Parts: sequence; structure tokens; C-alpha cells
Amino acid sequence: MNSHEKFRFKSLDEMKAKAQELDAEIKFSDNLTILATPVKFGRFTCPNRMVSHPMEGCDGLTDGTPGELTIRKYLRFAAGGWGLIWVEACAVVPEGRANPRQLWITSKNLSVYKKLVDDMRMKAKESMGMDFNPIIILQLTHSGRYSKPEGKPAPIIAHHSIIDASSHVTQDTPIITDEYLDTLPAKFADAAKLAQAAGFDAVDIKACHRYLISELLASFTRENSRYGGSYENRTRLIKDITQAIKDAVPNMEITSRLNLYDALEYPYGWGVSATEKMGMDFNEPQKLIGELILMGMNGFNTTIGNPYYNPHFNRPFDAPVKGGYLPDEHPLLTTARIIKATRLAQTAYPEQTFIGAGYSWLRQYTPQVAAGIVEAGWAKMVGLGRGCLAYPDFPIDMFNGSVDPKKVCISCSGCTQIMRDGGMSGCIIRDAEIYGPIYRQGLNK
Repeated sequence: MNSHEKFRFKSLDEMKAKAQELDAEIKFSDNLTILATPVKFGRFTCPNRMVSHPMEGCDGLTDGTPGELTIRKYLRFAAGGWGLIWVEACAVVPEGRANPRQLWITSKNLSVYKKLVDDMRMKAKESMGMDFNPIIILQLTHSGRYSKPEGKPAPIIAHHSIIDASSHVTQDTPIITDEYLDTLPAKFADAAKLAQAAGFDAVDIKACHRYLISELLASFTRENSRYGGSYENRTRLIKDITQAIKDAVPNMEITSRLNLYDALEYPYGWGVSATEKMGMDFNEPQKLIGELILMGMNGFNTTIGNPYYNPHFNRPFDAPVKGGYLPDEHPLLTTARIIKATRLAQTAYPEQTFIGAGYSWLRQYTPQVAAGIVEAGWAKMVGLGRGCLAYPDFPIDMFNGSVDPKKVCISCSGCTQIMRDGGMSGCIIRDAEIYGPIYRQGLNK
């Protein structure tokens, strides 16, 4: 059995040797220049292969307007040299907000979003040169069972599940009606119109981490519903939303951060085997990706697991959140599983651009793994989430050959702990002056 270990590598060779010992399918390459090459994402061209993943800060204002820390974060990312900046979850309806400070774009705060996008583009040019144009995407979401619009759990569930107890869902929690789900494509389309007006290049239909659309994909047990049971029904909402956005803003690029494997037992998970316990079955995710491509969707940001229930599947860590668990698995094997999921998608649709995740635990050796993955054709782009919060100028330093081990994410789960405690999230280690006090305040509650 491969038990959990903290990151203790003193050299890249040590990491390579451990990966070989574990038989972890991870590629390495010293050809870092491949990460600086442009790549197509829909009709756009990203100036490099590095992506800042959508990391919720829970730092907007109560009306959904980006707050001071929200703006600070994205201007730092813009100046950091990321080729694609994926702006965090933005609610399309108030009841679908994950917290009272989650972003929520409306006609009333549109001007603030527009200024943020404009300022991001200028910061990127000031830092990287006037020809540098990062792609900026807004993630649109409905938080479903993780909705907390007033700060207390107010779950909206597609079906009951083995994860109910961990998400404040009881047997008395009602399943959301088909009639309610029927209203959502128009809501997403309205938000997409606003995103286009604000200057975003694309919108993401968030379908991961067990939020509402993600949960519907696994609604095998949802009975007597247009949104449950069969594959066609379970994938209905994401396709209806895609079509609604296409109709409302025909020249808007549409993408998705999509779970490829929920890591839950059948019949409660998407991309899972019906016969092998916790096994991965890529057939349905592959089919859905193909259908979405035919509908006009371009590019996919891939992920797996559920950060609220089985977080090690999508973000290998050294330390868990308070009361959390340590997995009985080496983090390199966890990383290899995430890489495999993206590889399955990228090799099935080689003309598309797929973005890999799960790299932050690799710290200063992320560039060599990222280059190896891109060189092998296992993904065309690589993203960091926690790593962005810790090291917003990671791409600049990487391209200059000087990734600083004292600036990387140490996978301590501090940024997640802040979210769990209801605070505004960021890196408690590398941005300690701002987020250290917030972290300690939460622990002392």
C-alpha cells in the first residue's frame, strides 16, 4: 500500500525516481520553451500554455460586485504572465450563490466587471509587453447542494446521495423540480450577455465538483424526471444551457470546467464504473465532450473528484483542513490519476485544447512535469489553482528560468480552511500579511 507522504524532494531526480518506484504515469521534460508557445483556444490564441484556474476568494460584495481583494487578486494574475486567466465562479441566480460574497454579475454591477477586465488587460501588457493578450474567461455557476446565499446551508439538490450528510442535506431536503431546472438556461444566457458586455472572451458552464450541473450528470437515481436516469436526461441541462447561450450571444465562446470522474461509487458518480468499485469509466464523459464540441463548445478545463467530500482526488495536499483526512495514497499517484483523466480526453479529441489540473503539489518542479505532459500530447495547457494564489507571477519566473522554491504553494490547505470558516480566501503562507489574520480569526471561532 502506498501511504501518504509529504513533499520532501530535494531535487527533480528524486521526484522522478519516486514516480518510477510508484509506477506513477507522469511525464517530465526540460524543454520548458514548449510552455511559452501559443495555443488555440476556440477562435482565440493563448500567448502561452499556462492557466490560472478559477479559485474562489469569497471576497466579493454582498451584491456580487468584485471586492477589493477580488480585484487585487486578478490584477496580480494579469501581471503574472498567465496565458489564460479563468475568473472564478460567478452565480447566475442569487439562490445559487455558494456564499454571501460570491461573485454575481448583474446589470447593476456590470461597469465594475468591465473595469476589472480592462484593467487586467492593461496590467498584462504593462508586465509582458503590448502584444501580450491573455484569454479571460468568466465561470458561470449554480452551486446546487453547496448553496449558502445567506451564509447558512440552503442546499438545492438534484438527487439524494451518499455525500448528503457531508453537505448538510437530510432526507427531508427536497429534490429540485424539473420546472425550476427549466428556467436555468435563460439565466445562464442572461449572464453570458453581461459577460460579453464586460469584455470577457468566453464563459464557462461550470460542471464540476458536485455543483448543480455536475450533480445532474450523475443523477442516475433521479426518477420520473426529464433531468435524471438516462444519459440523455442527465446531460440535458448542460446542453440546453449551451444552446441558450449560443442563441443569445452567437459570437461568444463557450467552454466548461468539466468533471471527468467523480470518484464516488455508482450510481452516485459521473464517469465511474458500474461494475468496478471506484473505477473510472470514461465512456459517458467522452460522449458528452463530443456532443458539446458539435454544439460549438471549444476547449475544456478538466478536473475530477469533489473538494468537499474527497478533496485529495483533485488537489493533492500535505496537510488537510481541520478535521479532514490524510489519504492512504502517495500524492504522486493522485497527481497521476488526474493527469490520466485529462490524457484520456486530450487523446480522444486531439484537435481540441484540454487543460490539466492537480499540479500545485509539485511545487518548483511543476514546469518540468507540465512540459512533459504538453510534449507528450496529454494536455495542451496546464493550470495552477492554489499555486496561483501563492505565486501569482509563477509564469514570468518560470520563463526566466528562476522558479523560487520559497514562493510556491506548500499544499497546507490554509486557503481552503479560510473558505470553510467563512472568510475571504488567499495564501496564508506567501501572502501572510493579508490572509494570515483572516485564517487565525477563523480558527479561533
